[in-house]
Amino acid sequence: MPRLVESGLPPDTEATPAGAGLAIAAESLYLANLLLLPGISFLILLYLALRAGPDTPPLAKAHLDQTLTASLWAGGLLVVVNALILLLGGYTGAHTWVLVILYFTVCHSTLVLLGVVGLSKAMAGQCWRYPLVGRPLPAGCPGTTAHA
Repeated sequence: MPRLVESGLPPDTEATPAGAGLAIAAESLYLANLLLLPGISFLILLYLALRAGPDTPPLAKAHLDQTLTASLWAGGLLVVVNALILLLGGYTGAHTWVLVILYFTVCHSTLVLLGVVGLSKAMAGQCWRYPLVGRPLPAGCPGTTAHA
């Protein structure tokens, strides 16, 4: 039977790309912002993104940029659009509340699902661009295709 580990390290730590830990942290904070600690997680994510410099690995830079942009869009989609629905439809109409709950559920679920995909890509050491709202990926990003 061939020996799997030559260096004595576990197989998953040998090929960990540079910046994988920061990429996983960024995606985890994005999900925490949507699910557990809104606001606090966003501030930590913002701090990490502002602290990232030119020497930040492309994988980490990509996930930081993507999650920060997606968090800003998520805030706008969930808060501003729901407020507009309420203002335009009035607080007393049953149809208004059906629209608010339906919109919030669909939009929030989609944002969480995209965050889970982003986290799985970060754990795999690959860059990933959020659809529609994602920023362009930096050069040298691992796991990207020519049209990404």
